[in-house]
Amino acid sequence: MSRLASRNQTVLPFRVVELFKEAVGLQAAGRDIISLGIGEPDFTAPPQVLEAAERAGRAGLSGYSPPTGLTALREAIAQFYGDHFGAPVDPSRVIVTSGASGALLLAAMALVDPGDEILMPDPCYPANRNFIASAGGVAKLVPSTAAARYQLSAEDVRSHWGPATRGVLVASPSNPTGTSVAPSEMAALLAEVRDRQGLALVDEIYLGLSYEHAPRSALTLDDGIVVVNSFSKYFHMTGWRLGWLIVPPHMVSAIERIASSLAICAPTLAQHAALACFQPDTLAIYAERRDAFRARRDYLLPEFERLGLRVPVRPDGAFYIYSDISDLGMNSTQLSHRLLHEANVAAVPGHDFGPAHADHTMRFSYAASLERLQEAVARMEKLLKG
Repeated sequence: MSRLASRNQTVLPFRVVELFKEAVGLQAAGRDIISLGIGEPDFTAPPQVLEAAERAGRAGLSGYSPPTGLTALREAIAQFYGDHFGAPVDPSRVIVTSGASGALLLAAMALVDPGDEILMPDPCYPANRNFIASAGGVAKLVPSTAAARYQLSAEDVRSHWGPATRGVLVASPSNPTGTSVAPSEMAALLAEVRDRQGLALVDEIYLGLSYEHAPRSALTLDDGIVVVNSFSKYFHMTGWRLGWLIVPPHMVSAIERIASSLAICAPTLAQHAALACFQPDTLAIYAERRDAFRARRDYLLPEFERLGLRVPVRPDGAFYIYSDISDLGMNSTQLSHRLLHEANVAAVPGHDFGPAHADHTMRFSYAASLERLQEAVARMEKLLKG
């Protein structure tokens, strides 16, 4: 048998996917599983988006697009960033990708050399480490704390930057914590990276799902960073596989060259459909759905505290609650297993997001309906109080 490439040894498992597969197996056996595990909105694309996809298909608009995406879509994304996130950008800096995963892969391939270290907070989204590894880079996890909102700080950059460090990758709001980096702290962090002539990759996939303040892109603080975003979460188009990068002008041609070989282009019908996301009536739907996510969070937070699922930092965005289960007398793997098999509730153990808090934390997604969340709480209470 042919041997596998050695890089396979560095690819970390994604336990969310394994949990999802296990839950699906139990559902197939007749169990009613409530998923608080995978981060996928229960909302799907609004009718306007579906109708746009159908029109594009009937018109035969399914051929390749330019590697950087449809011009009209790049213009719409640029305007959206200016109108909603306070960061007007030139459409030529927008690169449409095959999901945020495609965006991160392209960014890593274009900007990370073998051996380069990229600083990330622990906890963080596990696949990000694999994107860096795919380019030969090294993800250097920096343990964070509740006091720092589980985010990378300017002090972390000063303390952990070494000879091999190339830059940072931060997410605001974050998966798994739902916490954002405060604007003053983000400005200080980006200044530290800039002073070292480093790279700043900022994941803004959940920026539209900000609940406590008007969302503002990190581009308002530093126009030289690389921003990643997606149509999956705020726009509820997970399976359409569509995202984007916003990059400094000098990076566009290099990333375009790589994109034309690795992906040719993002799915064209999905691009035509996504144009409908930015219509006023569609944006109104997304605003209503954001309010629904906020209501779910506000229901769960006191319920979790009552159940002993302490929440050290109140999440201000995304649709995740990062709980400390230290008081429950079991580790996160044990609790995840018992929730799934005894309470029929799927939730993710902290091991997926880094070692610093792995044993005593769990991530719960509130991307399910309020009624299902209420049922999940009742099931968890029966298990935990029993």
